[in-house]
Amino acid sequence: MSTYLKITVNVPVEDAQKLRDALGTAGAGRIGNYKHGSFSTTGIGRGIGLNGAHPTKGKVGVLEEVEEEKIETLCKEEQLSNIIKVIKEIHPYEEPIIIYYPVEIVDF
Repeated sequence: MSTYLKITVNVPVEDAQKLRDALGTAGAGRIGNYKHGSFSTTGIGRGIGLNGAHPTKGKVGVLEEVEEEKIETLCKEEQLSNIIKVIKEIHPYEEPIIIYYPVEIVDF
């Protein structure tokens, strides 16, 4: 078994490929002899920007709904800070939600 961190981040569908490419280039999704590994699902993200926010889409005080892709990938712990930096640089949202947690991967 190998320990990795699973990272999930939602991004507007039109920005998903750019973010996936950047994640893979930063080393995310590397398992054995494979790289740029990820999994995506689509859905609707919702939120209301508060005073002081600078929404990428919509207006402050109004509920916005955006078609998003949830990108899931893996990395080693020592890669995490760089991968978070890459997400913040590429992601169009002012405050993207980045979730990560440890997982065990079966070695073959």
